[in-house]
Amino acid sequence: MKKEILASMIALAVSGMQAQTSAVAPRLVVTVTIDQLRSDYMEYFAPLFGERGFKRLMREGRVYTQAEYPFINPDRASAIATLYSGTVPATHGIVGENWLDNQTLRPVNCVDDPAFMGNYTDESSSAASMLVTTIADELRIATRNKGLVYAIAPFREAAILSAGHTANGAFWINEKNGKWCSSTYYADFPWWMSQYNERHSVDFRIKDLTWTPSFPIERYRYLPEWRDVAFRYRFDNERQNKYRRLLTSPFANDEVNLLTETLLAKSTIGQDEVPDLLALTYFAGNYNYQSTADCAMEIQDTYVRLDQQIAQLIDLIDRKVGLNNALICLTSTGYAEGEAPDAASYRTPSGEFHMERCATLLNMYLMATYGEGQYVEGHYNNQIYLNEKLIESKQLNLSEIETKAEAFLIQFSGVDRVYSGHRMLLSTWSPQLEKMGNSYHRKRSGHLTLTLLPGWVNVSQSQPNNVKRMTRNAYIPSPIILMGHDTKAELITAPVTTDRMAPTLSRAMRIRAPNACSKPAL
Repeated sequence: MKKEILASMIALAVSGMQAQTSAVAPRLVVTVTIDQLRSDYMEYFAPLFGERGFKRLMREGRVYTQAEYPFINPDRASAIATLYSGTVPATHGIVGENWLDNQTLRPVNCVDDPAFMGNYTDESSSAASMLVTTIADELRIATRNKGLVYAIAPFREAAILSAGHTANGAFWINEKNGKWCSSTYYADFPWWMSQYNERHSVDFRIKDLTWTPSFPIERYRYLPEWRDVAFRYRFDNERQNKYRRLLTSPFANDEVNLLTETLLAKSTIGQDEVPDLLALTYFAGNYNYQSTADCAMEIQDTYVRLDQQIAQLIDLIDRKVGLNNALICLTSTGYAEGEAPDAASYRTPSGEFHMERCATLLNMYLMATYGEGQYVEGHYNNQIYLNEKLIESKQLNLSEIETKAEAFLIQFSGVDRVYSGHRMLLSTWSPQLEKMGNSYHRKRSGHLTLTLLPGWVNVSQSQPNNVKRMTRNAYIPSPIILMGHDTKAELITAPVTTDRMAPTLSRAMRIRAPNACSKPAL
């Protein structure tokens, strides 16, 4: 009797495994990465949403409410690189949107590449700085280039890093002229893209675009608001670059949806049994780099419009491909733009940290210790780069110099921690040190990384847009939501790491995970 029961159990297990492995892969995987999306805002603003956007995702999808990045200080570029590669900056090499080139001592963008010309742009770009494969690359390899891969984003680095090395095309908006552009790194700049630029790109419509609240302002009560009049922005009348401002508004997402609709109509993506990948990026940050205190009404309206844009996208995928044939994965870049410093009248602990002065004083200290020379070559983004050639020529020990520099820098007012490259690579494991080490790449990061105390402001010429931002270590809650093909509704509140998205999508498409991906699927 026991043998019969055991045989029955084995037969059921085998048949279950066969059913699982024989399931058909989705025809189309759609990744929607929303820059600076927050789970708590999705919850706060829920009364403003309709039934077919966020609420539908929460109702019908597998929802992970606490997705965390396994490294410190993610930005748009490093976050997207991790989502699509399944590994961290220490391995994939995208330590940030920009870093200091140790040969020229000048900041470089993570996708700059002079070897490739631009289409509808004078920027030269490629994914060559991405040191590992992505889910897009693995799909192309597994299908012998039959699987189509396209990326559409408002921003250059988002489009290229989500497209990977082998995509059919990556498209982003040129912030100088409003045209959709690309790089000759990708073979495909299709005829319909040129036609779209000549007839339908946003430069033809920007003069008619005005951003005002979608609802009466009385409904926007879910964040503290100091104004009692509605905001109104006309992009064409702004003194600063109109397209750059548009890209920090919810109208950027409308442009992504419009081009996505054209792509689905003009190409064969999602129309056969070979899985295809469509990588989209939306924007959900503060308008024109303002602080939340200055644009509380705008951020609420951004989420209202984002909810509608997601609903439009889901309906579009359903019409063109069918949700039973498509897998939609929505997630966030897991960070928020820094806040403006609090007014002095609030008496919050604060101060200004000047990186230029810090680097100069460190060089003077090292000169007094080791003799004449320019020991500090440069600094960028809270990192200090040492002169390895000088140190080698003097036959000095680099790790010893880094240790002395750590002890010197920690004495500065406003400095919380100092991490040397040597310590991050070789020291005993700890949770904080692991996250620091995951963000450190030995050929692209500085020799010394400083973190500031909460409330302090880094006053540096390298800060983007020359805006002073206050240090905040508050946790940014981010979601991962899977909906569509072979996905059951479920709410999961246990924390997960975002590097598990890539193996999850790889498994859904029945392909290998990216070559540096070591985490299991969700």
